[in-house]
Amino acid sequence: MAAFAGCRVVLQALRPRAPRPGGGTRRYSSDARSGDDLSVRYLDGDDAGIVVIGLNRPKAKNAISDLIFKSVRKNNRVRTVVLCSMVPGIFCAGADLKERAKMHQSEVGPFVSKARELITDLGNLPMPTIAAIDGAALGGGLEMALACDIRIAATSAKMGLVETKLAIIPGAGGTQRLPRAIGVSLAKELIFAARVVDGSEARALGLVSHAVEQNNSGDAAYLRALELAREFIQQGPIAVRMAKLAINQGIEVDLKTGLAIEEACYAQVIPTKDRLEGLAAFKEKRPPRYKGE
Repeated sequence: MAAFAGCRVVLQALRPRAPRPGGGTRRYSSDARSGDDLSVRYLDGDDAGIVVIGLNRPKAKNAISDLIFKSVRKNNRVRTVVLCSMVPGIFCAGADLKERAKMHQSEVGPFVSKARELITDLGNLPMPTIAAIDGAALGGGLEMALACDIRIAATSAKMGLVETKLAIIPGAGGTQRLPRAIGVSLAKELIFAARVVDGSEARALGLVSHAVEQNNSGDAAYLRALELAREFIQQGPIAVRMAKLAINQGIEVDLKTGLAIEEACYAQVIPTKDRLEGLAAFKEKRPPRYKGE
């Protein structure tokens, strides 16, 4: 499970950094001020519409802090969110056990509920979310990644819901989201055994969509996530949000109800200016210029 300490959120409107040798964008060093638990970076230029949320608690191995997603949720200019780590070798190691050890028994239940609520907030963001797993994602760290729409991992990354080793169970959605991602039987096996898998194994299980070889900078998954985000932001943003809503709600119901949900979501895109822009761009054989209207 996850540890939730007080956290500072820094909203930084950054210009895209100069590509480093080999391509891509680094997320370390000056991208977040020292001491910030969480960096929320709104990219611009060709990457406008991408928001990078960076976890930065090296001493606690990115034990999950008090994530605040309201500013992202309410910003209609945000088209895709990339969740990554600013700590080399660690995505999020889950519980801050030193903090947990100090808790009275009566504090545990509310603590777990808060963790579940905050990770649910991540899962409920209306735009696509991508977890870039370049290091260990254990316990609550993997639960956070499971709340994202898409997971990309370095082949060297380690992932697992390891709570049963501590005589507890995943409490921030792991028992529900893991079976939905990889199937009931495999999810039970991983949780019962507190098994840790690497990125290649996770790809074979369907736990992540892509597994990439780690690079010398330790950010291969982040770079692949950025490539994917760039594909997403070219599409109609309202349409993408409605597609996500239709899929998320539809998989929880029977097919007939799911088709009704799809119809309702489709109805939301019909009156948009973006739909007309898409048709005009197709007719004029030019790239569309979507504004989210």
